[in-house]
Amino acid sequence: MVERALYQEIIADCSRQKVSLLVGARRVGKTELLLKVQEHFGAQCLWLNGEDEDTGSILKERTVANYKRLLQDKKLLIIDEAQYIQDIGRKVKLMIDEIKPLHIIITGSSSFDLQQTAGEPLVGRTITNIMYPIAQMELAATENILETKQNLPERLIFGSYPEVLTIASLAEKQKYLQELINTYLLKDILAFEDIRNPQKIKDLLVLLAYQVGKEVSLDKLGRSLGISKNTVERYLDLLSKVFVIYRRGGYSKNLRKEIVKSSRWYFADNGVRNALINDFRLLPLRQDIGLLWRNYILSERVKYNEYHFKLINSYFWRTYDQQEIDLIEEAEGRIEAWETKWKEQKVKAPVAFSKAYPGAPFNIIHQNNYLPFIT
Repeated sequence: MVERALYQEIIADCSRQKVSLLVGARRVGKTELLLKVQEHFGAQCLWLNGEDEDTGSILKERTVANYKRLLQDKKLLIIDEAQYIQDIGRKVKLMIDEIKPLHIIITGSSSFDLQQTAGEPLVGRTITNIMYPIAQMELAATENILETKQNLPERLIFGSYPEVLTIASLAEKQKYLQELINTYLLKDILAFEDIRNPQKIKDLLVLLAYQVGKEVSLDKLGRSLGISKNTVERYLDLLSKVFVIYRRGGYSKNLRKEIVKSSRWYFADNGVRNALINDFRLLPLRQDIGLLWRNYILSERVKYNEYHFKLINSYFWRTYDQQEIDLIEEAEGRIEAWETKWKEQKVKAPVAFSKAYPGAPFNIIHQNNYLPFIT
């Protein structure tokens, strides 16, 4: 059993008169985490499922008296899949304002469906936590360094979704990931947004899978897919809001020749990326190991920063003459740079970067030194 990084934080938050929003892609373990939270609080917790029509009926009467009857002797209310409940924001606002002590946790698989349906009425009353596929920092308590090294090649290929990590057979891992992208991953987009051609979204993801960590042109993507630039932009926004992909913009403060308007896109999980292009070949047979390594390291760094509640801005850096760096992190007015390399090697910072940002640390992250960076 892997204890999720958010567990202790959520337990502590439950003492506050607040509403916690727990969001994340489907199948990353949100429900399992909250079942453990429910177990911790026992009889003091009430669990409701937003997909159950009875839940909607119970909450339909938006009155203090109704909610007090429902929540008598309860200090914690969990509403799973809350986005399916009509007017959930105003209902939760009434409960948290009028019933004390009480903490409410509502979950959803995307930020747009949950925050749009619950958002405005709950301004100033919420705590938002994002949950990702299992992070290496979460696995560190269950495996030693040798086991981590042995498991790394599989994680670069099959990713870190909870169920993937429990499946022994490589063929079954492939089957699960294919089912994930075909059945679950885009469910929220198709349920809550008016998508005229769902296949175009999957086709867009396939194109991005081949261009991970490279600047992409919205115009070129649109021409390849036969859709407009604006539609591509909308799809990318939706895909980021269901935590399938995330964007990195270019960093610049000093040089006119630095690229700042371009974007690079990464996948939250390597297994999803490989499933989209149906390529599960093992590392010795692959030509894209550098791409897989970069996506893995940057995604694990996202989890690390999120779970440690670090206020950091992340970018890539490149000049028009092709000098580039994979990751720039900016915090409290200071920047630090990292370049990812699968094999250990000595690499100097690009000359233009060193001149423009003297004193900014430059680091190489490779398979022999990466663990402190993500754990």
